[in-house]
Amino acid sequence: MGKILLIEFTDDDKQEFEEIITFLNRYPHFEKLLSRDETVISFPGWEIRPERRTVYCDCQKVHLTTKEFDILCLLVANKGQVLTYEQIYQRVWGDFPSGGINGTVSFHVRNLRKKLSKAPSFSVRCTREVGYCFEIESEK
Repeated sequence: MGKILLIEFTDDDKQEFEEIITFLNRYPHFEKLLSRDETVISFPGWEIRPERRTVYCDCQKVHLTTKEFDILCLLVANKGQVLTYEQIYQRVWGDFPSGGINGTVSFHVRNLRKKLSKAPSFSVRCTREVGYCFEIESEK
């Protein structure tokens, strides 16, 4: 069983802090816990947290399926660029298209649009017979 010890240091306690770190480094079985910054993609009224796979609209969680979330992240990462049905399918499904992909991708994008319909700040624009593009309204 492990124990966690929390110690508060002031600026004057540098030597004590270094002694504790030296002691801990002598025991490789101690795991180091690192604090890391979480990526947050935000635009007016919306927040996407890729590591948590969550989307928020006005601080309310929006429930998306795995594919819907993956499509949204892909489109947001390529903001302003039209991604073809084939590109979306390859990246989200991890497979090479073999037919009928336009309908598959369109189905998931249609459901995604319904769930994001409260979003006047952005749109998922369709380029007929080509694919989709994520656009932020204020940047048009």
